Amino acid sequence: MRIRRKRELGLNEPLRHADHPRPVSRRDFIAQGFMSGAATFAGASVFSLFAKPHEARAALSSDIAALKLNPCNILSGGGRVPFIAFDLAGGANIAGSNVLIGESGSQTNFLSTAGYSKLGIPGNMVPNAAAGAAGFIDRQLGLAFHSDSAFLRGILERFVTNRTNVNGTVIAARSENDTGNNPHNPMYGLYSASSAINSATAYGDLLGLIGSQSSVSGGNSMSPAYMIDAGARPTKVDRSSDVTGLVDTGKLVGLLNQQDAVAVLESIERISKRKLDRIDTRISTDTVIKEMVQCGYVKAADLADRFGNAVATLNPDNDTNIVGPTGVFNSTEYSGDAEFRKTAAVMKMVVNGYAGAGTITMGGFDYHTGDRATGELRDLRAGRCIGACLEYAARVGKPVMIYVFSDGSLSSNGMLDTSVNGRGKGQWTGDNQSTAASFFLVYSPSGPPPLIRNQIGSYTADGSVNTSSSPGANAVNLLAEMVVLNYMALHGMEGQFQNLQWASGLSTGLGSAASYDSLIGIGQII
Repeated sequence: MRIRRKRELGLNEPLRHADHPRPVSRRDFIAQGFMSGAATFAGASVFSLFAKPHEARAALSSDIAALKLNPCNILSGGGRVPFIAFDLAGGANIAGSNVLIGESGSQTNFLSTAGYSKLGIPGNMVPNAAAGAAGFIDRQLGLAFHSDSAFLRGILERFVTNRTNVNGTVIAARSENDTGNNPHNPMYGLYSASSAINSATAYGDLLGLIGSQSSVSGGNSMSPAYMIDAGARPTKVDRSSDVTGLVDTGKLVGLLNQQDAVAVLESIERISKRKLDRIDTRISTDTVIKEMVQCGYVKAADLADRFGNAVATLNPDNDTNIVGPTGVFNSTEYSGDAEFRKTAAVMKMVVNGYAGAGTITMGGFDYHTGDRATGELRDLRAGRCIGACLEYAARVGKPVMIYVFSDGSLSSNGMLDTSVNGRGKGQWTGDNQSTAASFFLVYSPSGPPPLIRNQIGSYTADGSVNTSSSPGANAVNLLAEMVVLNYMALHGMEGQFQNLQWASGLSTGLGSAASYDSLIGIGQII
């Protein structure tokens, strides 16, 4: 009897499941790949593009440049670690076949063979199989991946600069399948944490939060309701033209060339300072007001200096680190793949500090199609986008935290897909929230990030989340809180977590500050 093999689906082909209802919502269409994660820029913004292209950026005068640092404390991105979240819509595999996860204590506290089979890994490819001294384990990124992980292959294809300066942590945590009710997205938590980290500057030079979806969270999954700040709703950013339209340096730059405009604004600041100096500074309030006024003019000069030519400064299409012969994307693939262009737009904004944090939603990860090849190809592309963000950060000398999550997960029945793209691994045959996980990677330009632990929480031997292994293991909102805690730890500010406005008003479930050490993966880098 001839066995009919399931046909692998194209990279952008929609997923149709007999056991799923027909898609009716935006989230359904994204998860099943009927819509890509891409979108257009929408919504009102306080910024618009006035300026026509002008000559190259002019340097600020030395006296104004000094004021940027003291007293105005104007730093790129506010001196905070850029944060990019990848929201893989539909329930992607993360644990086992991609990032290794073990029983209590370690990624290499190995699961049973049956447990790995459930996670799509056949017996001859389990991490501890005899395939050289390291088995099927790859630690090039610090965090242990399966050596044939599609995520890893994609990341390493793009990320080649200073790989030793990265490490990460996997978090064992259940996530309900195919629902928009998983409060995964930590963006609002990061926004509130940014003030605790540095209250003197805005979170992002131009925007606080951005995302590739027109949702409250900026992504596919929702944010914990108690974290949401209506005034911080993410701006929807998707393409290069949207990015260049974010800056308004005023009509002055349209009337003068960029260099002259900067000089005029600097002169205005000096004149204003002389007038402000006449104010009696014995009253502390006057001193504060003087500083606010003075720094407002310094900020205006700095904006004209940095963004007077927005097309040259902000446009990812013109950044040779992103597109072209020496870019992370070649011109052909960049023009042919909207996911690459979307990734470029978000990473350009976030890594450079123009936005504080951003969400990149990628669709079509509900890939339990009875084969393995379909999911491998989609994971590979996601890995390429993750790797592009790491490589870009390395090239421009900036730190970055990348967080990867998905709404649900899936499991294998042990049958193998022996096609070229199936790679002899287990077919994905059904949704399974018990096999879910998330992970983050941290890049530091100054050297390897200080590792505390590569795994938070644990799995059971049979390949399921140990739901009592961490506060977030069985509560997605607490998983989002744990990500915020880890972000604050990168700045040495984890002790301030309970002082966040939303955290101080409720019992967060993460316990007392004394228990935080067990929930942190990477130590202070900034």
